[in-house]
Amino acid sequence: MPISVDNPLLEEFSFAPFSNIKNEHFKPAFLRSIEIAKTEIDLVTSSKEDPTFKNTIETLEFSGKQLDLVTSIFFNLNSAETNDEIQKIAQEVSPLLSEFKNDVILNKALFERVKTVYLQMESLDLTIEQRMLLDQKYKAFSRNGANLSEDKKKELREIDKQLSTLSLKFGENVLAETNRFELLITKEKDLEGLPDSVKEEAEATAKEKNKEGWIFTLEYPSYIPFMKYAKNRELRKELALAFGAKGFHNDELDNQQNVLQIVNLRYQRARLLGFETHADFVLEERMAEKPEKVKSFLSELLTKAKPAAQGEFSELENFAKNLDQIDRLEKWDAAYYGEKLKQELFDLDDEKLKPYFKLENVIDGIFEVANRLYELNFEEVFEVDTYHPDVKTYQVTDVKNNPVALFYADFHPRPGKRDGAWMTVYRPQYVQNDKNYRPHISIVCNFTKPTKKTPSLLTFNEVTTLFHEFGHALHGMLADTTYPSLSGTSVYWDFVELPSQMLENWCYEQEALQIFAKHYETKEIIPEKLIEKIKKASNFHEGMATLRQISFGMLDMSWHGIDPSKIKDIKAHEDAAFEPTKLYPDVPQNCMSTSFSHIFQGGYSSGYYSYKWAEVLDADTFEYFQENGIFSREIAQSFRDHVLSRGGTEHPMTLYKRFRGKEPQPDALLKRAGLMKKQRRIMD
Repeated sequence: MPISVDNPLLEEFSFAPFSNIKNEHFKPAFLRSIEIAKTEIDLVTSSKEDPTFKNTIETLEFSGKQLDLVTSIFFNLNSAETNDEIQKIAQEVSPLLSEFKNDVILNKALFERVKTVYLQMESLDLTIEQRMLLDQKYKAFSRNGANLSEDKKKELREIDKQLSTLSLKFGENVLAETNRFELLITKEKDLEGLPDSVKEEAEATAKEKNKEGWIFTLEYPSYIPFMKYAKNRELRKELALAFGAKGFHNDELDNQQNVLQIVNLRYQRARLLGFETHADFVLEERMAEKPEKVKSFLSELLTKAKPAAQGEFSELENFAKNLDQIDRLEKWDAAYYGEKLKQELFDLDDEKLKPYFKLENVIDGIFEVANRLYELNFEEVFEVDTYHPDVKTYQVTDVKNNPVALFYADFHPRPGKRDGAWMTVYRPQYVQNDKNYRPHISIVCNFTKPTKKTPSLLTFNEVTTLFHEFGHALHGMLADTTYPSLSGTSVYWDFVELPSQMLENWCYEQEALQIFAKHYETKEIIPEKLIEKIKKASNFHEGMATLRQISFGMLDMSWHGIDPSKIKDIKAHEDAAFEPTKLYPDVPQNCMSTSFSHIFQGGYSSGYYSYKWAEVLDADTFEYFQENGIFSREIAQSFRDHVLSRGGTEHPMTLYKRFRGKEPQPDALLKRAGLMKKQRRIMD
């Protein structure tokens, strides 16, 4: 089918033509790409040949490539460089995409061809990857309504259409809430405790907004240092209340009804498809398999983490009382007194570490780590089009200079970018007509900006975040499969965090840190004493951190593992879900659910537990590296061959056991987290 040359999104291109794209190009590109995809599907359903793996499953797999490209470009921009017009387009095209998806899934003739091939699976001479693709294609239909009656299919379409717009609206509200709040400080005494670099950034923000003084926002590089260092407790409270109340103001940006509508529609959808709850639907295609297993997993972790967390909380509370005569420790005190206690216990201050973590040095370091593990080379290139001047691009090659991937990196916050950090794919890796198409991978972060006086100096937490997202990126870059839907990070959701969380471990190792942790002024390599302090402090408040993650997983399951139709009060429901993990006094003005983008906008509904689930895998994996050397090429090659390159071609536990030789041992996580020691100490 001919492709229009009037629209850069519909032209042939080697990489996304960002500078040529105008907002008015998007909707026509979506409409045309959907037409092309429909024609490709029609060729499958109208075929007079008997359905085979090649003419049905493979043809279906490679249909819609143009639509996938347009979709990936547009929705990354909607997250990383959005504006009112893009958000309006998103609201218009999301129902169209939902409708198209249902047109495919609910296409009776197409399903019959897929089903015919599926029922022949055992008699067909298929590779392991082909069997997985066939299984996944059949389930995509059978799990999502292909067997429903016509009236039920119509109901499903309406639900999916509503969900597609509600999740977008949820995210738009969170971003708008983040952007509309600012804390303007005009008295220098109110900045007491804040490092000079933080004050410099806040002053620059004020100048950008044509105001006198210092402005702090709800963006992480501004919010977190203020909460950690500002001595003024009332101002910490003001900022914390604003952060915790996003989407919870009973105004035009309120997300309470969006949350209720989303969870009820998800429940109705699951019931329509024959599942008990949304969680049952989701977990059928996860390693955990059932809600009961997730709840049991979280409950077991809770039993082990809570005593340690309670002990840590009591210690912190007593410390705050002794230091500043605080009557009751509140949530806006946590980071402030936690930082002071950490400094006292370990003589470790994030501000003293930051000079060793200049962003450019950390980037070079992470590339060197990837080179030592996987023999990858990264060269910055400047001819690749980007959507913002901040975005850097790199050509990734192997030891023989063969292309591996195109890598985009976007590091700093701005008004059009949502909070957090994520990895995305513009083009997946796949093989077609004997050509191996290499992937285009992107990571997007929100790190401390450079100022006129200092370069971008990362906190240690930002360093681990960069390693985390780069771990995801490596999973995408090193993909080596035939089919795009099984490539890279297209794996079970509770397996996808393994490569990312595993790579964070290198941030704590002297052998790795000395590669890139160099003082930005003196060029001094980070002293061994500081590395020892980092390692000693790595388990600081691990009990409370674990309890926090458990609480998020339990909140997620509380929304999605039940019939939510009787829930009327979001805050009351959330408080009940948090009760088993509660340490701090409740804040009536705050509600996490109304800004919990992971589960209401991202893909983590019924899946937030996977962060802790994957920690079991990553601790066990890194223990294997430690036994053989953290830069062991042999272990790295095995991890690459059996995990990173294989994507979703086999069940994740099969892949993991092939790499590790056995199932993961939870003790590795408990040992690394120091929870086993803390439990023993508490019992003693």
